[in-house]
Amino acid sequence: MFVSKHCTLGLGCGGLLLLATACASAPPLEATRPEPPTPLSAPAPTATAPAVPLAAKPADRLPSWKEGPTKQAILSFVARVTTPGPDFVAVPERIATFDNDGTLWTEQPMYIQLAFTLDRVRELAPQHPEWKAKDPFKSVLAGNLAGALAGGEKSLVPLLVATHTGMTTTEFEQVVKAWFATAKHPKFGRPYAECVYQPMLEVLSLLRENGFKTFIVSGGGIDFMRPVTEQLYGIPPEQVVGSTGKLKFELRDGKPVLVREAGIDFVNDVEGKPVGIQRHIGRRPIAAFGNSDGDQQMLEWTAAGSGARLMLLVHHTDAEREVAYDRKSSIGKLDAALDEANTKGWLVASMKDDWLTIFPAPHPSASVPPR
Repeated sequence: MFVSKHCTLGLGCGGLLLLATACASAPPLEATRPEPPTPLSAPAPTATAPAVPLAAKPADRLPSWKEGPTKQAILSFVARVTTPGPDFVAVPERIATFDNDGTLWTEQPMYIQLAFTLDRVRELAPQHPEWKAKDPFKSVLAGNLAGALAGGEKSLVPLLVATHTGMTTTEFEQVVKAWFATAKHPKFGRPYAECVYQPMLEVLSLLRENGFKTFIVSGGGIDFMRPVTEQLYGIPPEQVVGSTGKLKFELRDGKPVLVREAGIDFVNDVEGKPVGIQRHIGRRPIAAFGNSDGDQQMLEWTAAGSGARLMLLVHHTDAEREVAYDRKSSIGKLDAALDEANTKGWLVASMKDDWLTIFPAPHPSASVPPR
């Protein structure tokens, strides 16, 4: 299942049901330049601090981040909440939540779960000769994405039912892992397993090294993310909060299984994210990271708590190394949340200005091996 970042049907990959025209339309416009934020950040570095000999300098915990106020705000926040003092937070309360699409892995030119769905239709097509004459399958097989999604929700539902249901949860997990083991991004030519953001991987590691428990809180389908998040991010499946589909307990050959059925139980997006956090985690985060208006309520929920808080939006401003988009994009739209960030002093991390690199260096084991 994959759920729209802004829909009610809920089939999970942050915005998929509004993709009826998004993925088939013109490329997103370049990002607009926001007003410089005034974040709840670290104090400015002391100009008169004595120079530290190179050999004595501590290791840079965020090496892919450019030196500047955004990086220093992150480091300062972690230091404040982990050092005895007025902002200290006990380890059990150190909860950080991360959106996935566009925050931890790429979401352009289409959500990764949609790419999986389309590939899965092509893979299953030999078993369904009737698809050659029946839309939306006919259009998918012909490479006509605009035609396949022209009917909006009505077009997408049969694709989701055909590719995401009727199998056990174990079988679906194996299918997802097998796809990640070979599928590559159409623009970057990298395995999807390598289309994760190196600077955000460093933030995850920094937080965990300082006693934080890190969670994914995404509109995407929970069963699509869980098979791969531990390898990609170090986040185990029990720390993934996502949109959920219907499951049914059955006995098959005398063995208990859970079968994926058509239908949605919960859409973990927009206003649903704070609800999902409460249901699955039971603690309000003290740090939250997102990239779109679909994450706004999660950041608001985090900011409303007492004590030190960190709210950060990843702003896609780098057209050369990734894709530049924000207010007018059909995928990962960042408009109202950007305004709120600038008004309330949330951090806005510009890919172009704050990140030295976007993706990790290629690695032979980046693909997720099927089991």
